[in-house]
Amino acid sequence: MNVDKAVLSFAGFMVLLSIALAWLVSDMWLLLTLFVGVNMLQAGITGFCPAAMILRRLGLPRGTAF
Repeated sequence: MNVDKAVLSFAGFMVLLSIALAWLVSDMWLLLTLFVGVNMLQAGITGFCPAAMILRRLGLPRGTAF
């Protein structure tokens, strides 16, 4: 798995987690979904993704996007 696939998997997991928490705990967890969406949008525009930087430091091979 490279950084690109790991970032997409992590973002998808966070969205699903926030939806589950919003359903089970509080609607305020939907703010996490908003944060993930905004971060994905800015990463698509700027190419800067903090999660990709962390995953690279953990030893995952580079992808084509990050």
